Amino acid sequence: MNLVCPHCATTNRVPEERLQDQPVCGRCGEKLMPAHPVALTDETFPRYIANTGQPVLVDFWADWCAPCRMMAPHFANAATQLPGVRFAKVDSDASPNTSAANDIASIPTLILYRDGKEVARQSGAMPAGELVKWVQGKLARSA
Repeated sequence: MNLVCPHCATTNRVPEERLQDQPVCGRCGEKLMPAHPVALTDETFPRYIANTGQPVLVDFWADWCAPCRMMAPHFANAATQLPGVRFAKVDSDASPNTSAANDIASIPTLILYRDGKEVARQSGAMPAGELVKWVQGKLARSA
């Protein structure tokens, strides 16, 4: 399985039976599957989404957005409950090209990607339990 390093954007091949072993990047040595959301930018987003072999849930947010700040701990909590999903955040102000390319009209907006393609989208804040159920349901339908 391919996993893109969220730190240096290097694509790493990891055998599926080794995913539970906390694999690290062959280039920079950072964890490939941290149990917390990672920050993506205009530079790292396209490669991360296109080349990561696991589903990726992205939270498009901004620092000035109160609902975004309110949802942040719920998003981080959901990341610990879904180890087979990569969680990422894109600051819409700092990464305007990525936000525009993904037609982000309001924040927070969550987009679930599988095999580099969008499979689901949800706008508005959600508590962790509801977020986990939403992801599980969308992944089951897109399998």
